[in-house]
Amino acid sequence: MELIVFILYLVFMIGIGVFFFLKTKNGGEKMYFLGGRKMGPWVTALSAGASDMSAWVLMGMPTAIYSLGLGQIWIPIGLLLGYSLSWIFEAPRLRKFSLAANDSITIPQYLTNRFLSKSKVLQVICAGVFLFAYTIYAASSIKACGTLFHTVIGIDPKIAMYIAAAIIIAYTFFGGFSAVCWTDFFQGLLMLGALLLAPIFALTTLNLTETAAALPAGYLNPFTDWKSIVSGLGWGLGYFGMPHIIIRFLSLRSQKEMKKSAVIGIGWTLLILGFATAVGVLGRMMFGASETLSGNSTVFIEMVRKLFPAILSGILLSAVLAASMSTADSQLLSAASALASDVYRPLIRKNKAGDREMQWVGRGVVLLIAVAALILAANPNSGSIMSLVENAWGIFGAAFGPAILLSIFWKRFTFSGAIAGILAGAVTDVLWLLFLSDLGIYEIIPGFFVGLIAAIVVTLLSKKPSGEVEALFDRAIALKD
Repeated sequence: MELIVFILYLVFMIGIGVFFFLKTKNGGEKMYFLGGRKMGPWVTALSAGASDMSAWVLMGMPTAIYSLGLGQIWIPIGLLLGYSLSWIFEAPRLRKFSLAANDSITIPQYLTNRFLSKSKVLQVICAGVFLFAYTIYAASSIKACGTLFHTVIGIDPKIAMYIAAAIIIAYTFFGGFSAVCWTDFFQGLLMLGALLLAPIFALTTLNLTETAAALPAGYLNPFTDWKSIVSGLGWGLGYFGMPHIIIRFLSLRSQKEMKKSAVIGIGWTLLILGFATAVGVLGRMMFGASETLSGNSTVFIEMVRKLFPAILSGILLSAVLAASMSTADSQLLSAASALASDVYRPLIRKNKAGDREMQWVGRGVVLLIAVAALILAANPNSGSIMSLVENAWGIFGAAFGPAILLSIFWKRFTFSGAIAGILAGAVTDVLWLLFLSDLGIYEIIPGFFVGLIAAIVVTLLSKKPSGEVEALFDRAIALKD
């Protein structure tokens, strides 16, 4: 019964992709990569949230809390703070600036047009970071699908990964941004429903007094050590530079709908993170300590299968598929848009490629990156779902967060400062991960602040922006829609 539900769910996802392929096949590059800037507030908000909360919010994070206790709660707190701040302060300005900067449809394109630069250096650097980090990120989602099918149905994890990757590729390949946003919308609702029901029903089966007393000493204490608190809060920095999330800000059809979309998005995220935390704590009370659950990140899966009959558990476990796919599709499309629009068209085709050609090049890049992510996910030494997400999240936040924030808040900011910030942030993040991770500080924190300092210092040492660039800044601030 669970398998039948999974199949029906996957067919529905492919159906959405085919629908938007038929609807937008002649819509051009802007339609394929940004949905023509016609997304409403509900679709924009839930799509941004679903593309953010990959399978780790149903598998990785509850398992971390299940295994280690409420000392891990600083990760969801940091995420909620960062997500809220990005919607409140970054989203309204970034959408206006992208319109003023020659109607930019990708983050690398925006960062180049923001400074009216003819150089393609920044776009190539950004595309390289995208390709590297998104391959890692997408691998975590594909690996989560393999774990789900193996746990529920007993199918070989590698075969399950191949099936999941094929489904994700299908609707992203054909439907583009519109298909991705609408599938994310439905998947966001499913994720929320699953995380609401599981802990509520778990509470009805537990004697809280007895089970809480059996927890290890200090398990419910969130104030464990300062490194866990700082590193957890540091996760919030990632939102300011996460391309597949902030691209949703650009797609909103009207500036007037920004506030409504922010309220929906922040509210959804608050519920998702709160109930994911509850799953971890209640899972520990329900199952006790288990190396199998910790090692395979399957606390949520086992809780759902224990509490609900097969048809309902199949629906709720489809939320893991939803979380995996809603992030992987967004990552594939963001990487494809960067490589197609920012490398292929200006450097290889010398701006001679038409809209139809760009759509098919984008689809080809989606296929290539998905295959690379599949190979990485199938490697048994690639790491856990949580560690893959952590690594990719750190690179994006450190590389792009400072540059994007400075570009929308600092009139003096320069093109060379943006390049310096992106390179310094990305390199610092990777080097910290490789050589200093034993210090216990999440690499996004030093990466972000080194990138910020580098961007400011190089800007102050470089020539002041031209009058045209300063006029673009003023025009973006004054833009009403």
